[in-house]
Amino acid sequence: MNDSIQKELQLTDERWQAIIHNDAAFDHQFLYGVRTTGIFCRPSCKSRPPKKENVRIFGSAAQAIYETFRPCKRCKPNGAQIPTEEWVDQITQYMDKHYVNTITLEALSDQFHGSPYHLQRTFKRIKGVTPVEYVQRKRINAAKAYLLETNKSLDQIALAIGFSSTSYFVTLFKKMTKQTPTHFRRFYMSMPNIEDDKEDSLKLQYTRNKGTSRDEQRTYLLGPTQSMPPNQKCLRQ
Repeated sequence: MNDSIQKELQLTDERWQAIIHNDAAFDHQFLYGVRTTGIFCRPSCKSRPPKKENVRIFGSAAQAIYETFRPCKRCKPNGAQIPTEEWVDQITQYMDKHYVNTITLEALSDQFHGSPYHLQRTFKRIKGVTPVEYVQRKRINAAKAYLLETNKSLDQIALAIGFSSTSYFVTLFKKMTKQTPTHFRRFYMSMPNIEDDKEDSLKLQYTRNKGTSRDEQRTYLLGPTQSMPPNQKCLRQ
């Protein structure tokens, strides 16, 4: 370990007070990282103060990076801004993992240290959709997998993908797919072969090769990488 990677410092009361009061006088004395987010900041950072038990203190940006922490995009503790695409990728990965939980723009801005306005505008510019729309798409794709691969009721599916209201789930599903979840399930389960469907009522573009298998049909419905989401404890909206 080189000289710039110093021994981890202790979180003293003085340092904790500097963090919760955004005291810029301490910016050149230490940096702090948050274990739950993997991000490190200057004491003066205007992001929401973390829980004390999640804080680590570093003597330099090099030390924090060595410990695999990422620099905050808001306060730039290493003097440089991380690439916008990398920042958006971090946000996307977080939503991919937590889409069944309640995710708000404000929570994302706290988690990834950027203003809500800047985060939403930047995310949409890179991804073409807002964070909320991205989460909705994830949930509806997960719902499709449940509908095709399980006998779960609509109430059970809605809860499993993060909706506390079944009626809202049905409304959103219909808005995004042009059909209700029940019709989606019945249509697919009664479909002997994709090339027999002349109406293409799912509004999806299918490759109509002779002898298309049921697994291949499922690929067109869900996409090549979509699978049934794992069982996990969900937080209601």
